[in-house]
Amino acid sequence: MRYQRIDLNLLVALDVLLAERNVTRAAERMHITQSAMSGVLARLRDHFGDQLLVPVGRTMQLTPRAESLVEPVRDIVLRVDSALGTQPDFDPATAQRHFVVIASDYVSRVMLAEVVRRVAAMAPGLTFDIRPTSEIMLGELEQGRADFLITPAHLTAADHPQEVLFDDTYKVLACLQHPDLAGGVTVEQYRSLGHVVYQNERGINPWFEQWYANQYGSTRRVEVITHSFTLIPRFIVGTRRITTIQTRLANQFAQSLAVQIFDPPMETPRLTEVLQWHRLRETDAAVQWVREQIVAGSHAMPPI
Repeated sequence: MRYQRIDLNLLVALDVLLAERNVTRAAERMHITQSAMSGVLARLRDHFGDQLLVPVGRTMQLTPRAESLVEPVRDIVLRVDSALGTQPDFDPATAQRHFVVIASDYVSRVMLAEVVRRVAAMAPGLTFDIRPTSEIMLGELEQGRADFLITPAHLTAADHPQEVLFDDTYKVLACLQHPDLAGGVTVEQYRSLGHVVYQNERGINPWFEQWYANQYGSTRRVEVITHSFTLIPRFIVGTRRITTIQTRLANQFAQSLAVQIFDPPMETPRLTEVLQWHRLRETDAAVQWVREQIVAGSHAMPPI
């Protein structure tokens, strides 16, 4: 089918090329040969009268014309997908569908793993790709490459619907045999003891770490940085280090590890986790059903 002299089938290939900025990877995503994708790119260059992708060193970069096409082309593909690729009815018992969910390992441990377990019993044909949060997560949602995003409220995307899942507070975690904390954690101890903190792979701190830095500056001695919330207690047990983590996560660790929980020696902020989905998939019956299961799972969480 052609519209304004362009084969509309090429729009999907253009969308992939603009996202990957690499002919080989685009060909792999489209399940065609590299030579076939090169031919597609040649046709697109001819239509737009622009190179679209140009070599810069060992990489390919988008031309200004290509940059201007990224959002409108992605929006067109998403709207077509929403209009034609969505079934009006959804039967959990028989449905076959794959969902991409972006969530931290903290959210996965305290809530999402149980949600997926329950979904498996009701809808055995559904599969999930649970991806970690990152600096590109909002773009993944905006581009329709993720079905759901679970993120702290201050990091949500303004243009997409959302629903609050749960709140959390913060506790200090230490080894069960810590020699200095029999009476709790004082401000002086909090600042003098070594800390274990979480950062993502790009060195970006989570909500509490950002808040503490804004309030108190560099008044703690950070001894260990880890890129996984669930690894934090491994660097606590058998040491004099402490960490400040979400209360729900601390409670789970205390059930299975030799750690103890203390109140922080200062007032701390609350953390609110929010579920988001793409605005163009608002009426997708399958998305609606999975969303309901995630929300129900958050309501079933034990109180803190």
